[in-house]
This record gives sequence, C-alpha cells and structure tokens, in this order.
Amino acid sequence: MNDDQLLRYSRHILLDDIGIEGQQRLLDSQVLVVGAGGLGSPVAMYLAASGVGQITLADPDKVDLTNLQRQIAHTTDRVGQTKVGSAARALHAINPEVRLTLIEKQLQSDDLDKLLLDIEVVVDCCDNFATRQAVNAACVKHRVPLVSGAALRMDGQIAVFDPRDQLSPCYACIFPPTPAPPETLCSTMGVLAPLVGVIGTMQAMETVKLLSGMGSRLVGKLLMLDGRDMAWREMHVSRHASCPVCSTGH
Repeated sequence: MNDDQLLRYSRHILLDDIGIEGQQRLLDSQVLVVGAGGLGSPVAMYLAASGVGQITLADPDKVDLTNLQRQIAHTTDRVGQTKVGSAARALHAINPEVRLTLIEKQLQSDDLDKLLLDIEVVVDCCDNFATRQAVNAACVKHRVPLVSGAALRMDGQIAVFDPRDQLSPCYACIFPPTPAPPETLCSTMGVLAPLVGVIGTMQAMETVKLLSGMGSRLVGKLLMLDGRDMAWREMHVSRHASCPVCSTGH
C-alpha cells in the first residue's frame, strides 16, 4: 500500500480483526455483485469505500424515476442510463482506485461459469428467483461463498452460504428451485426505502469479513427482519440431504 492508501484505509488498519494484512487482502480481492438496485447500491458503495480491489457489477436494467426512492447509487440526472454505468460513476466518486467490470445483462449459467473462475465472493442483490437459483448453483459448483439478501414491503432477510464448509447449506436448501414461487416484486408490492439499506449494508459487512479473513458467523443461519417492529429472528438452517444442488448424492 502507498501512503494515500494507508491514510484512506487507516480506520480499517486500526482494527485488530483487519490490520494491514486484512486490508491488503481486500485490495487484492474480486467480488461479483448481482444487481445494482436497492440492495446492490449500498453493497457496491461500501465495498468500493472499503477498498475491494475489483468489483464486477451485473444488471440488465436502466435507471427509472421509481428507482430513486431507494436505489442510492443513482441520481435524477441519470434516469435512462444503465444501472451499472450509473453505479460506476457513484463508486468512482467514492474511490477512484476501484477497478470495475460492468455487465449489462441478466446472467445465465454460462456467464457465471466464466465469471466465477476469478471471483472470491458473490453478493446476490437481484430480485429474480431464476437468477438467484442460477447464481447459487454456480457458487456451489465453483465453491465460492454467496452472500444473499432480500427485501420487500417491510421485511428483509440475509444469509451467507459457503460451499467450502461441508456443513453449510446452500440457497436451494432453504428455497428449492421447484416449484418456483409466484414472482413478488417491489413494483407491485412496495418496499420501505431504508430497509434495502439495512439489508444491503449487512451484506457488504459480511462480504468484507469474508474477504479480509475474519470469516462470517452467518453461515448456517437465516436472519429475518420485521422492519415494522424492528424485530430480528434467527433461524438455524442445515444442509438438506436431498437438495438438488448441493447434496452429495446429486
């Protein structure tokens, strides 16, 4: 690290759990963020601020006026621009050193197979069930940790799945691929603006912990937030013996 980096990341370096070595791991790391909307905005912004060296952003959509109520990486003057392009401007304003790869499409299995060869953590911030399942399957296949978050109406949830841990469940252990549930979108159901910030910020924190070497204690747990009452529930989850994605017999 040069002198400017030592100053920029000094508050991390002061932490015993991170220090010089942990911050250098962040600078050398590569993360895939799937979705640059409500969850992806705080995730990507905090990862950039934290010094994650390479961030790949994937999102097929363009910025819409209705996004601005909660998607804090975007601004009014960027309505109509791609979300990944708009987010890139926000991230470089925070930290011009971050290296970005922008993918303006919905990721398919083949895309994920190529991307995950170099990725250390995947952060799932999308709102599409099929994409979530494809991302999970690719993470299991390539043994890449997955930080999963969701938020709708007044409710949010976060979980970490780590295929490197033999006891860790995967996303499909909790939410089986079939039958697919009815699509629930914030465009029809609504979502409280700060809720996506709470969940997205927690996703960023778990990602930084994984990358810096602290590890995540959310593996094997599903945290659920009732935003109306600010009440958290913790569910312990185990690997499903007959999971179609991660079971040893699959």
